[in-house]
Amino acid sequence: MWWGTTPSREVESFDNVYHLIDMRRETYNEFRHLCRAHNLAATHQRQRIFEAVVSRPGHHSPEEIYEQVKQDLPSISLATVYKNLKTFIEAGMLRELSLHHGTWRIDANLHPHHHLVCTRCRSILDLNQDLLAPVKLRGKLPSGFKLEKFSIEIQGVCKACVASEPRTHN
Repeated sequence: MWWGTTPSREVESFDNVYHLIDMRRETYNEFRHLCRAHNLAATHQRQRIFEAVVSRPGHHSPEEIYEQVKQDLPSISLATVYKNLKTFIEAGMLRELSLHHGTWRIDANLHPHHHLVCTRCRSILDLNQDLLAPVKLRGKLPSGFKLEKFSIEIQGVCKACVASEPRTHN
């Protein structure tokens, strides 16, 4: 029981706890299935790293993932997080985002999509591919280059950064 709270807060907290338990169970089952499908050992460390990526929205850096995992596994190293993220990406369980934004980012969304990138805070948001017209090449690619997919990146200023701009009065 959560002492000193109103009954509605008790229910809210209870529901939140159950949601987290269900989410962990679902994530755990998904993780075990993916590891079997890709012939990977489903270790406790790997499970916690995978869970840290898929349990929250966004495109996080290995350092951010490490900080979250370290709360549950204080002895884990940053190198272990990097190594396992690379393993997950090579297996197709996660995606990596472009390195040209200054940091490596991990994407748990494996469905086809594009990205909105804030040029100020470097936040990255998913953009459903259906919101853009199909991309077509007008000319030939360089000889020997094999196209695998298109990835569109739209750069601009996110809502939070726009809101933080000082307003000018004309």
